[in-house]
Amino acid sequence: MVLASILNSDLLNLAKVADTVAASGADALHYDVMDGQFVDNISFGLPVLSSLRPYTKQPIDVHLMISEPLRFVERFVKAGADLLSFHIESNSDPVKTLHCIHSCGIPAGIAVSPDTPVSSVMPLLSLLKKDDYILIMTVYPGLGGQAFMPRMLPKIRELSAVIQRDRLPLHIEVDGGINAETGILCRKAGADYLVAGSYVLGSAHPDAAVASLQLPLSGNDSDAAV
Repeated sequence: MVLASILNSDLLNLAKVADTVAASGADALHYDVMDGQFVDNISFGLPVLSSLRPYTKQPIDVHLMISEPLRFVERFVKAGADLLSFHIESNSDPVKTLHCIHSCGIPAGIAVSPDTPVSSVMPLLSLLKKDDYILIMTVYPGLGGQAFMPRMLPKIRELSAVIQRDRLPLHIEVDGGINAETGILCRKAGADYLVAGSYVLGSAHPDAAVASLQLPLSGNDSDAAV
């Protein structure tokens, strides 16, 4: 699945951005929420999501980069989130936050920042349900347009190995510096959800950018040099 992030898009014309995402062939729209506390930036909130939701038929994947996600789960679901992720590093109890998202009837995601070991989420995997996901950040959360961090690939591989070993019905999402080349590396490592912002919406041909992230993997694709 390819999710188009609107963080660095033309914020003066979000309706046009939503149209571009839909026309590009992306599977969903990725919506980053920042509170200026968990990360040193402030982005969209509830009113923008409420305005965007009735305009587009695209699923909206909401990524909460906020200190107390549990306080806002129900409000973001009501505003239009179709998928909702929160950070393991946040101040909210992860078990209670997962339960709250599940009680709202949508898939839950747990996000992991670059400096956090993926082992931090392993005890929670048994609490996740079908179509839930782990979001591996391949840049530091807070700003769009950062370069992909290759040292995150082992985290993806480690998580993928556990998911396959235990036959868990979960997804691995990656976010940060995703383009055709890094997308292949992430998919080879085990990711199946790719979040791309600048690469898609900054392209003269967003549909071609999305298509490049959806190409079947070949035996020649390799991350051995990374």
